[in-house]
Amino acid sequence: MQDEKNKNLNPTEGQMKRGYTTGTCAAAAAKAAALLALGRDIQEVSVDTPKGIPLILDIVDCKINEKKASCAVKKDSGDDPDITNGVLVYAEVELLENEHGDIIIDGGKGVGRVTLPGLACPIGQAAINPTPRRMINSMVSQALEQMGYEGGAKVTISIPKGEELAKRTYNPRLGIEGGLSVLGTSGIVEPMSEQALIDTIKVEMDVRKALGAEYLVITPGNYGENFLKQHFTNREFYSVKCSNFIGDSLDYAEEQGFKGVLLIGHMGKLVKVAGGIMNTHSKYADGRMEILAAHAARFGVEPELIEGIFNSVTTDNAYEAIEACGDELKKQVIDSLMDKIEFHLRSRTHQTMEIGAIMFSNKHGFLGKTSAVDNIILKI
Repeated sequence: MQDEKNKNLNPTEGQMKRGYTTGTCAAAAAKAAALLALGRDIQEVSVDTPKGIPLILDIVDCKINEKKASCAVKKDSGDDPDITNGVLVYAEVELLENEHGDIIIDGGKGVGRVTLPGLACPIGQAAINPTPRRMINSMVSQALEQMGYEGGAKVTISIPKGEELAKRTYNPRLGIEGGLSVLGTSGIVEPMSEQALIDTIKVEMDVRKALGAEYLVITPGNYGENFLKQHFTNREFYSVKCSNFIGDSLDYAEEQGFKGVLLIGHMGKLVKVAGGIMNTHSKYADGRMEILAAHAARFGVEPELIEGIFNSVTTDNAYEAIEACGDELKKQVIDSLMDKIEFHLRSRTHQTMEIGAIMFSNKHGFLGKTSAVDNIILKI
């Protein structure tokens, strides 16, 4: 039945079925619970997603007790291999008569809580990311307004299986304790098999080759292209998005005979390349903090700094620890990283092309570049 209601998630020929995120489930369950608490019998709700795709989701396991109600939505990840597929995401809504429309959002059983800095949520807060929070707030506000209720509400999101499932994620390493994160920037899960994604990258390269391009700009995502335009050149150019598949992209660029490649990436990706990691997805390898700590150790930093880097949640946190030791050490560490990035990129392409890399941070801006970058930019 749900597939019939949400045909916009169904695949066309040759594509994979889309799903919806835990954030969408939480927002739908919260809207349903608000309606139920105000006396409406509810079996399904409509929910707006940030991607602009409206959904109608089935509501299950509804309970009501005076001014409290709870409902659940079953997560559907489509054809994406997501460990949360099929879990129930619950929302309990408690009506607050004196809150004048304010909506308080918190996490309950199975939703993790943040214990370390550097994440999207502050320390102590439930790991419900900003976009899902906005969705929950919007959907509950919509329900209260629809029912003519002028008070506020407290919303508690829970995922009963979340604590056990979280052990199979990176949450414990990120300092998110007690459960899963409620995620989703678009509200929609866009699945793609690894081979399908690699094939798409190759097609993009083929198009550039057919149009006469001799040099490629490769970025893991949109940030790299935007960074190059803002900081290095105002000329128009086309970048190939390689996602996590840096090694596969370089292999194909070499196979197709491109003269050069400029790789532009966030520190979180390129630090892995400094360790020879060419598929940067966390399920294959991480090592970011170990690599950063090793490069800092080369220059005789204190053991306390090494420990601080090891305990950092993000590369931005680790960079800040290095930066606090002064400009000279910071430059030594970044130069050392860029040298190893260049070494591994040249080794992967067998010295057959000009290759360079620019490393940046969304928070700290430009961090470093390899020796051939300026020359390659002139040729793009």
